[in-house]
Amino acid sequence: MMRLYINVDHVATIRQARRTDEPDPAAAARLAESAGADGITAHLREDRRHIQDADLEALAAGVRVLNAELALAPDVLELVCRLKPFQATLVPERREEVTTEGGLDLSRRDSRLANAIRDLNATGIRVSLFIDPDRATIDAARALGVPAIELHTGRYSHYWHTGPAALAQVADAARHARSLGLAVHAGHGLTYRNVQPIAAIPEIEELNIGHSIVSRAVLSGMTEAVGTMRRLVDEARPAR
Repeated sequence: MMRLYINVDHVATIRQARRTDEPDPAAAARLAESAGADGITAHLREDRRHIQDADLEALAAGVRVLNAELALAPDVLELVCRLKPFQATLVPERREEVTTEGGLDLSRRDSRLANAIRDLNATGIRVSLFIDPDRATIDAARALGVPAIELHTGRYSHYWHTGPAALAQVADAARHARSLGLAVHAGHGLTYRNVQPIAAIPEIEELNIGHSIVSRAVLSGMTEAVGTMRRLVDEARPAR
């Protein structure tokens, strides 16, 4: 079966809008696990715009399988190495971006990336690289010695409804990566409307999905949330 990892970053986004203590990403992660998630993903960004250090610590201690996303910020790398999640996915970051806009650029030999892979491997963490669905980039990832890659599905998520080209690109990349012995994951921009063609690609064994699920949960859980608040308020009122 394909593994489904739930990204809880945007639970933290809602919380950070008010700098309060709810909703709790760790609590959301436990609910996701009980609903059938195979793992939990969380991205501790250098600017700490959503997930915070304490969140990652709580997730590492409280969920069965954690995939920590991180860039090459030394303090984040040090924390991830200390927490020892099952998996670490190295991603690019730009402070001005709204969300991760593409995969790692592996055309440049970046010693920081090689060193990060070495440090994560030394602690026993499984390493994945978040890359674009491009054969040359996949070859470069293989040369770095990682066991897994995550294909960036951003282009597919934008153009899936306009024709088969974007899907074909992901499928070709997945086949190529698998032929090199890499485990193939995929994620970014996947929604309830476009996920199934990606899930049908046999070489892909893991999906990471977050924003669409959190967005749906905000709405699909509204009836229960309002009903419970209504009951609490009504119970508190003195009888007349």
